[in-house]
Amino acid sequence: MKQGLIAKITTVLQHVPLVRNLARQKFIAHFVIGLIKSRNVQFSEVAQHLNDAVKPASNETRIQDFFREVDLDYLVLARLLVSLLPSQGKLRLCLDRTEWDFGQCQVNILLVTVGQGAFQVPLYWELLDNRSGNSNAAQRIAVLRVCVAVLGRQRIGLVLGDREFVGHAWFKWLKDSGLNFVMRLPRHHLLTDAQAQCQAIADLGLAVGQVRRFAQQQVDGVWGQVWVKALAGGDFLFLFGTAGLPDLGQLYARRWTIEQCFQNLKGRGFHLQNSHLRCRHKLRKLLALVTLAYAFCLSVGLAADQRTPIARKKHGYRATSLSRNGLNILRHITRPATDKGHKMVRLVVALLEWLLRQLVVCQRSVKIVG
Repeated sequence: MKQGLIAKITTVLQHVPLVRNLARQKFIAHFVIGLIKSRNVQFSEVAQHLNDAVKPASNETRIQDFFREVDLDYLVLARLLVSLLPSQGKLRLCLDRTEWDFGQCQVNILLVTVGQGAFQVPLYWELLDNRSGNSNAAQRIAVLRVCVAVLGRQRIGLVLGDREFVGHAWFKWLKDSGLNFVMRLPRHHLLTDAQAQCQAIADLGLAVGQVRRFAQQQVDGVWGQVWVKALAGGDFLFLFGTAGLPDLGQLYARRWTIEQCFQNLKGRGFHLQNSHLRCRHKLRKLLALVTLAYAFCLSVGLAADQRTPIARKKHGYRATSLSRNGLNILRHITRPATDKGHKMVRLVVALLEWLLRQLVVCQRSVKIVG
């Protein structure tokens, strides 16, 4: 079944030429399955599952050649990832950074995820060269512009970000672009009302758990809505945005999906932080292939959950996450003894065939418009 699955993935990649060469498309399919089987981004581990007909050392050399020589089309990848999402309804963008150190090398990734409900996948990212420092407004705007170009402004319902993503230029660009957003602010940011009176949130006199809402306040020189909740230990959940004022708190809570995504790319999934790559261009490629594997697992997990819902624990959460369930299914069906008629094999094949139909329809639409 492993070879049949690789052939199906290769067919998908022929409709979305992430790379143009057929041999490279086959390699990507092999590498994605190798990631899923090994759950590790280290080349020596993926090489154990890449091509069973050759020695692992030869597989590892092939992997190194790919990352040294091949360029990926990240816009094509973004469009492939979008095709996995529901075709109707608004989409949520979450912006965040993740970083880690490998010896003297510091990896710093600015990433945007896109999703609806529990389905959230990376859409676009850049590796920053600023010694693990915060991103600036120009970098955030550049990444978001790509996302808007891929999705279309009308499909973006909300942009979410944490306390790093603040500042006049950033807020003004979001508002001028017509993008609804909710950002968490550091507590030191001041509120300015219509009478030009400034106030710190620490001076609001809120008890722990108490919430205050302000319909029109200026923060960092931009007008918007403010939602403040006092937390234990003298901290605050301080939100600023242009979405519906009563719902700012609930909307911001959905930002947690990007944290779950990072967990699944790293420690709970493919251990992205274990990579020994130092080159930013190679790391960007590796993240692209890990994203493909993660999106595949998440799609399979969602399809399986729709057929047979995952059991819920007493607290209401799933006993196994959608992505982990999909990962387990794919690892199981790529075992040598798995029968092609197994129900999970049929489910995965049906999912890939559905994706192919989506891509064909999309290509026809583009030709008609053009």
